[in-house]
Amino acid sequence: MSSNDTTVVLVHGAWADGSSWAKVIAPLAASGLKTVASPLPLTSFHDDVAALERTLERVDGPVILAGHAYAGAVIGATRSEKVKALVYVAALAPDEGETVAAVFYRGKPHPQAPKLAPDAHGLIYLPEAAFAAAFAQNASTQELAVLAAVQRPISPACITVAMERPLWKDRPAWFLIAEQDRMIVEDNHRFMAERMKARTRSHPVDHSPLVTAPATVVDIIREAIDEVVKG
Repeated sequence: MSSNDTTVVLVHGAWADGSSWAKVIAPLAASGLKTVASPLPLTSFHDDVAALERTLERVDGPVILAGHAYAGAVIGATRSEKVKALVYVAALAPDEGETVAAVFYRGKPHPQAPKLAPDAHGLIYLPEAAFAAAFAQNASTQELAVLAAVQRPISPACITVAMERPLWKDRPAWFLIAEQDRMIVEDNHRFMAERMKARTRSHPVDHSPLVTAPATVVDIIREAIDEVVKG
């Protein structure tokens, strides 16, 4: 395998879209890596996995698959043989038989984490104040404005489905632990990363380092490429 043939596929989490990866895409593309941001509808777990599978079908050659937050569950549910490594960016990694909600609410929540509930249409939006308080507290005012403006709601049907055998049991995985995460607490990161036997990289970053500390995300993706693809 060659890094020239490799595509980095990036998967956004809840309350976000592909633009959340903009600061990661630019340096990867500048170094000659093919990069694709997979759009998730966030309408059900099945729909999101199917959307990722369609993205992977369009890609030729080996794939390094990275997911942020909720998307950790989605990348773990693919069965594509193209995927050579998984990168979890402050992400959720449910085990077989576990739901996203179960692992998200494991342990004591951060005191600044928002209370979440479906609206009249059955969709869960992130309260606007939560972007600055918990989702990306290290972001600039301009970055927060964009995050809030483009947020996409998530359906409870995304987080209440039991996981089948996750791909991280069969592929090498990396985990970026966000020490300042107020959405998924650090202890939960470490619990998931340890049971995955992931290569962990821990940084004093918030829940959205792809926006607020993109160099740390680029570095861990490049590390996966160097080890798995370049060998």
